[in-house]
Amino acid sequence: MAHMLETTDTTPTSGRGAPPTWLVVALACAGQFLVVLDISVVNVALPSVRTGLDLDEQGLQWVVNAYAIAFAGFMLLGGRAGDLYGRKRMFLVGLGLFTLASLAGGLAQDGWQLLLARAVQGLGAAVLAPSTLTIVTSAVPEGAARARAIATWTAVGAGGGAAGGFVGGVLVDALSWRWVLLINVPVGAVVLAGAARWLVEGRAGDGRRLDLPGALLVTAGLATLAYGISQTEAEGWTAAATLVPLCAGLALIVLFLLAEARAKAPLMPLGLLRLRSVASANVAMFLSGSAMFCMWFFMTLYAQNVLGYTPLEAGLALVPSSLAVVLGSKLAPRLMRTSGPRAVAVLGTLVAVAGFGWQSTMTADGAYLTTIMFPGVLMMLGAGLAGTPLAALATSGVPPQEAGVVSGLVNTSRTMGGSLGLAVMSTIAAARTAGDRTPQALTEGYALVFRTGAVVLAAGVVLMWVWLPRRAAVTS
Repeated sequence: MAHMLETTDTTPTSGRGAPPTWLVVALACAGQFLVVLDISVVNVALPSVRTGLDLDEQGLQWVVNAYAIAFAGFMLLGGRAGDLYGRKRMFLVGLGLFTLASLAGGLAQDGWQLLLARAVQGLGAAVLAPSTLTIVTSAVPEGAARARAIATWTAVGAGGGAAGGFVGGVLVDALSWRWVLLINVPVGAVVLAGAARWLVEGRAGDGRRLDLPGALLVTAGLATLAYGISQTEAEGWTAAATLVPLCAGLALIVLFLLAEARAKAPLMPLGLLRLRSVASANVAMFLSGSAMFCMWFFMTLYAQNVLGYTPLEAGLALVPSSLAVVLGSKLAPRLMRTSGPRAVAVLGTLVAVAGFGWQSTMTADGAYLTTIMFPGVLMMLGAGLAGTPLAALATSGVPPQEAGVVSGLVNTSRTMGGSLGLAVMSTIAAARTAGDRTPQALTEGYALVFRTGAVVLAAGVVLMWVWLPRRAAVTS
């Protein structure tokens, strides 16, 4: 990746020469790391937040949900805005919003201030996240070099999710809960300065206007779906508080698809979904995300609630898994050159299935090596191997002017899959334990979650083998 930045849809906005490709990729990955880190880093701090701001259980739940709902709801809109108004511009706007909201959240004196800051953080993340992948794919020509760049993006994103528990534990133990938000401020400022200086503006828009009706429908639909999913843990799946937003969200998505079919300049050109690589890889990513996202959550619960680890010890226990996902992401491009992306995605998912199956044999008095470390390494090694070819396939063969919205679709598939998977798995665990909080009962609930995850991923293996194209499509 030592060659210089050369793309057909990028127009320099200054007289400076293009920066080295590695620097462009590094800046984009830094933005992605912050976005993904913030999904998980707050979880460890929730008990301290409850004490510090006197929040009740419902308020505490909204510390997580306010971010997740805004993030999922605005993702496609953020991707299309990058296509029309410039990827660098949206990167800076998204990261600026995210950084300012982090500062506001860290300084919050009342619960409502923190919740508002978290919602704005999610909005900033939704604008920022699609542009990170688009900048990476625009900076590197399609082929082996792009596969390596996407592998780095995948590894950094997965590493951000994995590092959340550890980083959160360190900051809460050493400083206070406020620093899980405030730490974003200096890091965000450095990345902003680097992006403003080094990123080259690129826009593929041809004077089209933003499809406002489509933007409103899909944003409202995804946000309402995410809200309905977030209600399942507290209200259950059959309560009106859950069913009404879920049905309303699905109805809005259907209206969005109908509107897009008639729009002259649609937000989401439905023809993209006829591309086999885009459709199949996004469905596969949704399924994988529904299982993989749960791994960190339930492994942390098992370590703390059953084995008695502190938050920091639980974070340290998952460090080998964090390294495994990075290793898998970096191995994937080499394997893709010889075997193709479909085979590597299937291989990675099979490795993850083995890890999920092993993890489902956990016991209430399990040893670290056999009930956390080795199965965790297998699960995350598989996640890293599968994530890179799926992201490469999902963005291959896409016209440059649609790259941003497709990147938004990739992030939406993974985020919505993770949100829905976590809600379903939490219900499964709760039904199995039936209110019994003994270590043995909790272990049985968590084990059932991992058995279910193994079945979901096994179904994903079949889908990938049958539907994914053997090779990435080539942009026309």
